[in-house]
Amino acid sequence: MPAARESLLDAAYTALARRPWSAVRMVDVAALAGVSRQTLYNEFGSKEGLARALVRREADAYLAGVERALTGPADPGAGARDRLTATAEWTASIARDNVLVRALLTGCWSERLPAPTLSAVPSSAAVPAQRRADGPLPSPGDFVALVRDRAVTVLSGTGAAKSDVAEMSRTCELAVRLALSCVAAPPGEGGIADLVGSVLRPSKAAVWN
Repeated sequence: MPAARESLLDAAYTALARRPWSAVRMVDVAALAGVSRQTLYNEFGSKEGLARALVRREADAYLAGVERALTGPADPGAGARDRLTATAEWTASIARDNVLVRALLTGCWSERLPAPTLSAVPSSAAVPAQRRADGPLPSPGDFVALVRDRAVTVLSGTGAAKSDVAEMSRTCELAVRLALSCVAAPPGEGGIADLVGSVLRPSKAAVWN
């Protein structure tokens, strides 16, 4: 993403942390980023376009973190439990810390936040990144499916039987949904790792690893 666009999205997120989205002004976002207001409009087209781009970026950042958790643990020999635990912990952590990711994952948009429609909007943007932002945004159900399917792909390998993959899909989805539940009600002693372990049966873990 070009530096100016990234700086503008950072500025928009900073502005949102200080005041409700309805009170965020385009001129203030441009000033925070150190660029002209015309540059801001050239990049996003409108405040609605800026909101969609900001939400799209946070969604992408969440999914990038999921990918790291599933494929890049510190221990290259980490098994299914460790990878699912890392994914669940990442999900709970970013949902606690990032108001836009929390809204995307739960569907609960407060009055302080932008609330772009999840369906695609007509786009005449010349900037490819903005045309993508103007496309469909993921719903909570979409995120669950995206994370579940990616986890199954990473954990199943090429030799898993169909019955194992079906069981894995159910387990991965449950792990994601448990992580989301921890956002509203933090787990007690043992944390997310114990919750993930409780749904990952040893016999299945051995097949996946």
